[in-house]
Amino acid sequence: METQSLHRGRLLDHIQLVVRSLPASKRFYTAVLEVLGVPIAGEYDDFFWADELVISAVDSEAAAGKLTGRQHLAFQARDKAMVEAFYRAALENGGTDNGAPGYRPYHPDYYGAFVLDPDGNNIEAVFHGPAQRSVTSVEITF
Repeated sequence: METQSLHRGRLLDHIQLVVRSLPASKRFYTAVLEVLGVPIAGEYDDFFWADELVISAVDSEAAAGKLTGRQHLAFQARDKAMVEAFYRAALENGGTDNGAPGYRPYHPDYYGAFVLDPDGNNIEAVFHGPAQRSVTSVEITF
């Protein structure tokens, strides 16, 4: 597997999901990632990847014959329209509704949609609204 660039200092280097049906997952993830502007970067017989997400067949060497179990992945969207396009693409390509696009109470302007992928993973697209003031440090006094 080759990468286009190395990003040091990230919290996560990569995530692997092990799935029952690689063709079903490839159809689903190709469609939802396309609307998010993330192309499938490469593939082999028993896995494919996009950015730092690797999807492997259960019978691949890396999977060791075990599914990863239910995961929650949230992808960032540029705007509400992208969240809505993600949701439609997911449902049209093997996904199941797990929360239609809409505002959520997590913070003001949190606009997200949730679907279950073909293996039951909770996959989300979220738009956090207009740029918000970032917090670089917090002072706590007792």
